[in-house]
Amino acid sequence: MFSSNPLIGSILIHVDNPQAGLIWYQKAFPEAKKRFIAELDYVYLDYMGVILEIVAADHKVSSGAAGSVVYWQTDNFQKRLYYLLKIGATLYRRPMDVGGGLRMCQVKDLWGNCLGIRGN
Repeated sequence: MFSSNPLIGSILIHVDNPQAGLIWYQKAFPEAKKRFIAELDYVYLDYMGVILEIVAADHKVSSGAAGSVVYWQTDNFQKRLYYLLKIGATLYRRPMDVGGGLRMCQVKDLWGNCLGIRGN
């Protein structure tokens, strides 16, 4: 009935200024490829097959910390954390050991959305 290999198709990130959000997330994920859908005049980021859609926050879905948090795996936890802080993210949940040599934490983007990182 359902796929035995579920994949994340798209993550919508709600911000008050989608243009500024796109610029910031391109910095946060420099490996991401910018894609354009001409018929919709729409730009999104493709990060290793996961679509990052930077969209306008509204009365139904605002930006900010509330609900689910996506954790991104990284090969160098400390380096990625310092990089995100350098481009303007703020520490939200402190780094913690989660076993097996892994650490994880949450930062907030410029719009208050939580972004998780996990790695060694």
